[in-house]
Amino acid sequence: MRQSAWTLAVMAGLAIAAIFGTGAALAAQPVPWQMGLQPAATDVHADIRAFESFTLVIITVITLFVLALLIYVMVKFNAKANPVPSKTSHNTLIEVIWTVAPVMILVLIAIPSFRLLYKELIIPPVDITVKATGYQWYWGYEYPDLKDAKNRPVSFDSVMLGDADRKDPVKQPRLLAVDNNLVVPVGKVVRVQVTAADVIHALAVPAFGIKIDGYPGRLNETWFKANQTGMFYGQCSELCGKDHSAMPIAVQVVTEQQYAAWSTAAQKSLSDANKVLAAMIEADEKTTAVAQR
Repeated sequence: MRQSAWTLAVMAGLAIAAIFGTGAALAAQPVPWQMGLQPAATDVHADIRAFESFTLVIITVITLFVLALLIYVMVKFNAKANPVPSKTSHNTLIEVIWTVAPVMILVLIAIPSFRLLYKELIIPPVDITVKATGYQWYWGYEYPDLKDAKNRPVSFDSVMLGDADRKDPVKQPRLLAVDNNLVVPVGKVVRVQVTAADVIHALAVPAFGIKIDGYPGRLNETWFKANQTGMFYGQCSELCGKDHSAMPIAVQVVTEQQYAAWSTAAQKSLSDANKVLAAMIEADEKTTAVAQR
């Protein structure tokens, strides 16, 4: 019995930490016992979270109101308290209320909903374009504006790291870390063109508030503008075969200077570009750590 109580206490503690924790590491990926949405890394996702809270309030009020009505009816109109049942067939005022009230609630929900949909669908002036192609079972990325020595777009595949390849379990979370990250600069509008090479896939990054299907032979578009640097993870969200769960999406948001160095080096060698970026990030982390002492 003591062991069961201790287990429940630990589980509850993990749930509370997951719900209320606000560390930077928690913003980029799902955590055990997470109950809510990931913290927002874009304005669109911030609006999604606000809309979710708004509708939750409405749902809660309606649920409590209906519960109160049910309790009132059970107490006032049960057989013991009301031995002679009422023969009332209708009530005009109540019928008007239960028709008008739901319409007003739907309008109240529709206005911010349409505003959010418009913000998600209408792509603002673009700074960077990235093409993402879903394969069974990995992602391929292409930067149409970055050309290599042969005047071809910089492109690479992004494959999930196996347990044996993860050198740092903290910085390379299991089932989420990949060999080549999608690198983008902070504060820039990134247009993502999504397609697939075989079956239907879906590109989803919760912290950015984006989720869009990739169809073979069709090009869909979405966008995001990250407002903070860091690693942000997503996954394929369309069942695409036996290794559907092995298609993580790793987006590395860096500073403009870091992106400029990475993109310049990537036009010659992707591996060298990743090394340059890793060295710059490590140097910046050391500088920040020294400044905070």
